[in-house]
Amino acid sequence: MSPPKSLIINSPYRCPAQHWVEGQGGKLTLKPERRPASYEVFDARNNTKRTEVLDLVNTIRGRVDQWRADGWPGVTIVTRKLLAHWHDREARQYPFYFCQLEAIETLIWRVEGAAAYTQGIAIPGDGGAWERLCNKMATGAGKTTVMAMIITWQVLNALTYPKRNQDFSRAVFTVAPGLTVKERLQVLLPSEGSYYDAFNLCPSEALRQKLNQAEVLIENWHTLMPLKEADRSVVRKGRESDEAFTRRVLGKLAAHKDLIVINDEAHHAYRKPPELKISKKLAQEQGIDLDEATRWIEGLDRIHKTRRIQRCFDLSATPFAPTGKKSTDTALFDWIISDFGLNDAIEAGLVKTPRVVVRDDAVPDAKTLRSKLYHLYRDPSVSEDLNRAQAEPHEALPKLVQDAYTLLGADWRDTRARWQQAGHPSPPVMLTVCNRTETAARIEHSFNTGDAHWPELHAPTRTLRVDSKVLEKAEIGEAASADKDYEARLHAIIEAADIPQTRRQQLLALKKEELLRAIVDNVGKRGTAGQDLQNVISVAMLSEGWDAKNVTHIMGLRAFTSQLLCEQVVGRGLRRVSYDTDENGLFLPEYVNVFGVPLSISETGESGEAPPPPKPTTQIEVVPERAHLELRWPNVVRVETVVKPELTIDWSKVAPLALDPASTPINAELAPALGGATDMGKVTAIDLEQLPDGFRLQRLVFQAARKAFAELNHGFTGSHEYLAAQLVRIVEAFLRSDRLEIPSLFHADPLRRRILIALNIDLVVQHLLSNVTEQNRERLTPVFDEDNPIGATGQMRTWYTTKPCFPTTKSHLSHLVGDSAWEGFAANVFEQREDVLAYAKNDHLGFQIDYMWAGSRRRYVPDFLVRLAGGTLLALEIKGTDSPQNQAKRQALDEWVQAINAAGGFGRWAWDVAFKPGEVQDILTQHCSRTETAFNPSARRPSDEP
Repeated sequence: MSPPKSLIINSPYRCPAQHWVEGQGGKLTLKPERRPASYEVFDARNNTKRTEVLDLVNTIRGRVDQWRADGWPGVTIVTRKLLAHWHDREARQYPFYFCQLEAIETLIWRVEGAAAYTQGIAIPGDGGAWERLCNKMATGAGKTTVMAMIITWQVLNALTYPKRNQDFSRAVFTVAPGLTVKERLQVLLPSEGSYYDAFNLCPSEALRQKLNQAEVLIENWHTLMPLKEADRSVVRKGRESDEAFTRRVLGKLAAHKDLIVINDEAHHAYRKPPELKISKKLAQEQGIDLDEATRWIEGLDRIHKTRRIQRCFDLSATPFAPTGKKSTDTALFDWIISDFGLNDAIEAGLVKTPRVVVRDDAVPDAKTLRSKLYHLYRDPSVSEDLNRAQAEPHEALPKLVQDAYTLLGADWRDTRARWQQAGHPSPPVMLTVCNRTETAARIEHSFNTGDAHWPELHAPTRTLRVDSKVLEKAEIGEAASADKDYEARLHAIIEAADIPQTRRQQLLALKKEELLRAIVDNVGKRGTAGQDLQNVISVAMLSEGWDAKNVTHIMGLRAFTSQLLCEQVVGRGLRRVSYDTDENGLFLPEYVNVFGVPLSISETGESGEAPPPPKPTTQIEVVPERAHLELRWPNVVRVETVVKPELTIDWSKVAPLALDPASTPINAELAPALGGATDMGKVTAIDLEQLPDGFRLQRLVFQAARKAFAELNHGFTGSHEYLAAQLVRIVEAFLRSDRLEIPSLFHADPLRRRILIALNIDLVVQHLLSNVTEQNRERLTPVFDEDNPIGATGQMRTWYTTKPCFPTTKSHLSHLVGDSAWEGFAANVFEQREDVLAYAKNDHLGFQIDYMWAGSRRRYVPDFLVRLAGGTLLALEIKGTDSPQNQAKRQALDEWVQAINAAGGFGRWAWDVAFKPGEVQDILTQHCSRTETAFNPSARRPSDEP
């Protein structure tokens, strides 16, 4: 069997349905079920691997799945609205990933779930006085968005139910591992440009405004350090009290009690058990900062003493704590309640697929029989050479390392050439993570002096060696020691960067440590200090906030004693460039080629291409200078129909309704299942035909009449009892008439017919009501959104897109995003015609109209708003094809226009739809000629056929 072409086998938006397992001979085989929550312990020294199953997480998964299927029992009204909104795929440009929804749902289940779904499950703590809950999410799985969801859920509930202070809090203390992450987390502040707006986290504008009352503090963990006394201070004040500590750290947040804490990259924060003995050398080897971990938790303990930490939410891709043993073992946090690991992220395509070396034409490692390029540092010729403390920068690198760079560089060159041909302004990046500063200096010297084989890699102003000590100071906001040579190299990178001169001067004025952060944090980002970098050399893993998407090649030149370290290093290069999908809705694979990192989670095939260059993005914003082009509209919650007291209906005008038996099951067979197998000898059936009493005609009549009554009673001017009696009569007549068609002789049987009607009752009511209201309507009345009655283009928040865009001159918005060529054509027409005064593409504006379809309420967003000479405001739809659902949308739009025009005070509105590009000109001409009443498109297309 040949290797799989791609490891991506699951949709990112659905629960994983299958996963890869290692079969005989190391071949990958598919298993048709979700991967159990687990992690691998990989011993690079002894070449062994074992899998540890997370039983608690697997148990919780089953409970949460059932809880979700049952409609989230136990949650508040606010939480239910949030969950429904987050699951609505039409509410935002890209749906939330399944792992994001599962993470937030699991937290909500823990706090709010009905007792029947949570009983019997005890979540261990860390030995402290406050509860910790951990979401384990792989790099690239969207942890920051989940943090925004947590804040939205907590704050809106706290403000709505102030007495439930044990469950909810409006005061949120978010702790980050460094300034890089802290700055990235500023999107959690409920202000302009926040994630709450970018991902439309609030189901209504009213709740979004309410969220502004959140008290969110984001701090670096270093603020939790005890206050140092000045060395030369004469007065000894003693240890800072817990109260003084709390006031200093929390600032304005100190006025609140029952805080919630969010620990980002929470693997940095663990409570070290007293019996744990771990040397500094072993800690350094495992990538652990003992002082950071203990100070982080100690500081939170002091805050808990004075203000109470209601609950702590930990998020991390690798929530491990050290064991203190001289082995590769690490211990996962016991309080993990959801898990979406790197394996799952690769299979869902959320990240690039790492590819490691499996063979070459040289002699393999004698012990493992793997290519020596798989774990370079393990070869004695490499480790002994690179581990010398006094090695000089000019000393040549070991031959195996040079060979590795030649091979990896060849692939990098090919990628670079393709990116240049595609017109991408930034090159692909090769990242090296090495064992010590001396090694980093030698690698830098090799590239900058031309020792490397490929001349394209001889680029001193495109090569950055990250000085770990300087970066560490930069992360905590302290000044680094003087190093003129290093500062000169940073300045050379800035001088050579293709950026505006004003920006260059701003960067050159920064301190050395600030400048390093400005370069490192912006690798591959256009118009920034790191735009042109192609080679980054680092001793540390860089910070978790380092998210350059254009890392395509990784070289590991250090000891990797655990799979944790492998994941952390490779994680720096896993951010995807593109989110395009194939015909099956799966993300197209992207790859990061890895030398020297013995990652057990990888694609071993040799096929595939490096990731494409990132697509250019366009900033869509309101142009303040074009305020005269602003378009305004009423925000309507619903349109109520006022009907006559006496309901009549002309059955000859009622279109037939056909019910499809093929889409409506009326019986099902079940069999016992165990481990994916079913026992067909014990099949049982559920057959609705065996329950005739549940489908009597009179019961169906009253059920349908009740549903119709609920829709019409608000707009009925007569007696509600009289309305109910009329509806019963009309429904009964319809169900007995030939207007209801069952296109099947088998289902024409009276019982089967009634069952089919019962299972499609909402469709029947919707069809009947559309005819009743149309024939008995007196007027339409709009019901406005009390919290935000008027919408306007000026309220649109700035957003970004990779789609083709057209600059505008007649729009309040800077660009029109072209979702189709027709829309670009329409924009050209608007720009050219003098009778078009202003227009806007209805994208991110919030102008929407609710309509009913298939028994549920849907959201319709017309394509354009156009202000015409003469004062008409036109809602214009561009459609290439038609369908019954699109006709239902237009009917709702027609009712909306009629209701607004009848209410008055909002100008003269009209609507239309263009089925062909050539119709746009005619539509504009016709509407400009209508000055008294809204134009009726049905006069031009009586049949409303495509």
